[in-house]
Amino acid sequence: MPELPEVEVVKKSLEVKLKNLVIKRVFINNNKLRYKINNKDFSKVKDLKIISIIRRSKYLLINLRQNLTILAHLGMTGKFFIFNKKKKYKTSFYYSLKKNDSKHDHITFFLNKGFKLIYNDVRKFGFIKLFKTQNIYECSHLRFLGPEPLTEDFNVSYVNNYLLNKKKTIKDLLMNQKFVAGLGNIYCNEILFLCKIRPTRIAKKVNKQELYKIVRFTKKILKKSIFLGGSSIKDFVSTDGQNGNFQQKFNVYNREKRRCKTINCPCTIRKLYMSGRSSFFCPRCQK
Repeated sequence: MPELPEVEVVKKSLEVKLKNLVIKRVFINNNKLRYKINNKDFSKVKDLKIISIIRRSKYLLINLRQNLTILAHLGMTGKFFIFNKKKKYKTSFYYSLKKNDSKHDHITFFLNKGFKLIYNDVRKFGFIKLFKTQNIYECSHLRFLGPEPLTEDFNVSYVNNYLLNKKKTIKDLLMNQKFVAGLGNIYCNEILFLCKIRPTRIAKKVNKQELYKIVRFTKKILKKSIFLGGSSIKDFVSTDGQNGNFQQKFNVYNREKRRCKTINCPCTIRKLYMSGRSSFFCPRCQK
């Protein structure tokens, strides 16, 4: 599942290509995604201009005129393709191109200037909904999200207050979208490695110095991943069709039985399962 950096790069790509274009019509080929697409709702977007595209956590918000916002979540395999006069545009971040891609096209937005925006999803775990812009942050998907990790709201004081007396593991809390929005399994593993904290550590046992590290390295890793085009796990590729570069920088994720990258550390990375997810850590570096 794409995490914050991947969705941020998709957002940037869409905004560059689509901002100020007008939706001329919408064609729904298959409305059976995670939530059924409401055909009647999407008839309302005809002739509306795209005024901005923003990201909140792992969600994309396409803001339109007339106080309407399209909310999209990519799920496991959701992706947007952009076409212009039968040419598939290479955005700064999208999935690999395959000959049979079109059979998984579920909704097409026909725009002016010959553009088309297509939502494609093999496993159909993503979704697209339409909301009144003024109510968008009160919807069930966004209402209870924690602060964005790259903002000043995600700070040591906030983290300290949230973790106080919590008996859950620090990994589970970092994965909790109510605590901090947008983090997923990949980045939580990498953050905890740099903080030298084992994923199984109980949250209330994290000390003040380690809290500073959590905030610092969360921001550092996310910024670096966005800069490098996002992680490329299975499907994602970058602007010119090459894999995203951040996966080449992984310290622990998916590196089970491989040598720890810490200088002079003789240990190999271990793997365990927590809450149904794979966790990777160095038994010597992380305590």
